[in-house]
Amino acid sequence: MQQSMYFTEEHQLFRESLKDFLKKEVVPHIEKWEETGTIERFVWKKFGEMGFFALAIPEADGGLELDLFYTVILLEELQKINSGGFAAAIWAHTYLAMTHLNKRAGGRIRKEYLEPSVAGEKIGCLAVSEPFGGSDVAGMKTTAVKKGDTYILNGSKTFITNGVYADYMIVAAKTDASLGNKGISIFVVDRKSEGVSASKLNKLGWRASDTAELAFDNVIVPAANLIGEEGKGFSYIMEAFALERLIMGVNAHARADYAIEYALQYMSERETFGKSINQYQALRHRVADLYADMDMCRTYNYAVVYRMDKGEYVVKEATISKLRSTKMADDVANECLQFLGGYGYIEDYPMARMLRDSRLGPIGGGTSEILREIIAKMIIDKKEYKLA
Repeated sequence: MQQSMYFTEEHQLFRESLKDFLKKEVVPHIEKWEETGTIERFVWKKFGEMGFFALAIPEADGGLELDLFYTVILLEELQKINSGGFAAAIWAHTYLAMTHLNKRAGGRIRKEYLEPSVAGEKIGCLAVSEPFGGSDVAGMKTTAVKKGDTYILNGSKTFITNGVYADYMIVAAKTDASLGNKGISIFVVDRKSEGVSASKLNKLGWRASDTAELAFDNVIVPAANLIGEEGKGFSYIMEAFALERLIMGVNAHARADYAIEYALQYMSERETFGKSINQYQALRHRVADLYADMDMCRTYNYAVVYRMDKGEYVVKEATISKLRSTKMADDVANECLQFLGGYGYIEDYPMARMLRDSRLGPIGGGTSEILREIIAKMIIDKKEYKLA
């Protein structure tokens, strides 16, 4: 099994302690957070204390510098408590916002934003998508115009996970509109800055997470809040997309695994015509197909994580991971809901929420349509994507 190939005994111990933590500290609050759309701050502090935000961060910044399979375990177990919204809030903070700080922020920004993020004292979000742009990152309209030792930020962003309650935002903006994607830069913008406003979006799923439309109205950003080099933002974002897409692929195989496990448990207890429904060949064979699809995605995803952990730029493979795994997870959620019959449609059972939460998979972090185009460019036009 993949377990021994990629996961050591230390990994397994980490998984057990994480499971216990989630069961004790998170699961009792999930229903409330799903209902209110607000994750209470105390849980962020607890995640910080446990080191769960520190897995991929250097020791110098209060991190643990662990391999990527610790991240895989965190993602997998977050999917198995059946709140896609809670999971998204955690991984968007850790792997979307913090990744940019970790890779390219200088000393003061690391102290001010990265270290408190590791401790769970500050929450971050990544603001790239725009109301009229969607997957077209290069076509963004938000601008940051240099003025003395500041930039003046104007524009709007949408579908921003953690956007309502974040303490800071990693914002992509055009610093030179004449240069297309060569004119994009990224900044840390503090929530308290004047001219920043957020409105909460009402979503089909991911209901525990706060997804926002953000507006920036002449926001003054210190020039020192520029991350990396001016004009390099597009390549930074593209580079981070490989990790984001792989994360969404891993999330997908994990929730599909959970759905199958739950459905099998239900089917073993549900009886019709004198036998449990897991004894009907028509259903058994559907389960076999679903499991096979899930296991192929999981095996592929682990192999891609292994290569990324070794420093390879696996942009094609991460794109394939997200494209295939998210479609598979939707199919599994849909079929497993059917196995529950009428109970599948009842909110007190987990499948209704899982179906809603899963449906974002083929949309967020690059739609399946744009992913197919990226893969086509790589295999047909022989386009090569290079690290920034």
